[in-house]
Amino acid sequence: MELSSGPGADVKDMRLEAEAVVSDVLFAVNSMRVSRSLRCADDVAYINVETREGSRYCLELTEVVGYAFDQVDDDIQTPYHETVYSLLDTLSPAYREAFGNALLQRLEALQQDGRS
Repeated sequence: MELSSGPGADVKDMRLEAEAVVSDVLFAVNSMRVSRSLRCADDVAYINVETREGSRYCLELTEVVGYAFDQVDDDIQTPYHETVYSLLDTLSPAYREAFGNALLQRLEALQQDGRS
């Protein structure tokens, strides 16, 4: 079964992927949302994120493209990251701590469930 096809399907898929990323990591940052002013293309969606340290970035899923919301600076040279989690881990020690704490809580909950 094909979930999406035809012109524009990739754009919608990239936006959906970006929305899923936002939903997944919002708990560990001050704010995060898919950009409404930058257009999604076939292979890109932009996400605005503010870390718990107060730094603002515009991301293409796994790459910093700007140091303000809805801003793309073609001159920025940033290292490639396999995942948005790795990127945020590099940008924000508070993200790393929040993510680690959430993981620890999940593991403790699983351990408690295993004992009951």
